Amino acid sequence: MTPPAWPVDELDLPAYLARIGYEGPLAPDLTTLTALSAAHLAAIPFENLDILLGRGISVALSDVQDKLVTQRRGGYCYEHNTLFGAVLQKIGFSVVRLLARTGDPLESPRPRSHMVLIVNGEFLADVGFGNGLLAPLRLRADGPHRQGAYRYELVTGPDGAWRLRDLDAGVIQTFTEEPQYPVDIEVANFHTAKSPRSPFTRRIIVMHKDAERVRSLIGRVFSVERPGEPTSRRQISDDEVGTTLRDEFRLRLSDLELKTLLQYAPTPPRDES
Repeated sequence: MTPPAWPVDELDLPAYLARIGYEGPLAPDLTTLTALSAAHLAAIPFENLDILLGRGISVALSDVQDKLVTQRRGGYCYEHNTLFGAVLQKIGFSVVRLLARTGDPLESPRPRSHMVLIVNGEFLADVGFGNGLLAPLRLRADGPHRQGAYRYELVTGPDGAWRLRDLDAGVIQTFTEEPQYPVDIEVANFHTAKSPRSPFTRRIIVMHKDAERVRSLIGRVFSVERPGEPTSRRQISDDEVGTTLRDEFRLRLSDLELKTLLQYAPTPPRDES
């Protein structure tokens, strides 16, 4: 089956490479794929702030590129993987875009609300999960595979769908290999960015993962998680929201933007006891 066509002519590849600080080889092979994935994850955070600021999310490549590259912002899965897929395709990789469910649908069915990539017909690549893969995985059930402090494996379920398992956290996403068209991503993105039931429309969600830890700001709770260790959590003040976004996630917002975001990070009720 010929995968759907995804236009990538608008991509400014040198600008993207400068944004992620990548100066390595650009051959369409696993070495380049792994290096680009690592550089992208290190440079661009996962965040939903434009939804809360009332701007919405566009998955048009030109808009995604302007936001994540020119404005040096972050984004969520559709933005990250729209950009990364275009980069890979521009370099010469074969890229198929898929839609995945979070978790295991046989336990708790959720909509197909996450975008992943199959590269060169044999690798799962995903730079847009927030707390997911650090490197591509070969699309076969031959795990587990260690990535930094984390262990992942791909397995197939009784329904024939692939499951990506974090060996410490369980199934984090489930997908089949049906190629998606740009319009499929547009529809999924619209629901994720607009539905009052979507977690992204209700509170601040910002994350950054490296080989040893995941830092996150959910509402006004700043957390640091390391596998096998207790999670560090603390409530932050109004004044700390801006400094946390800047210092932990390299996101700089105006005072007006921060004031708007505080509506989605309410102060917890005071203990009267």
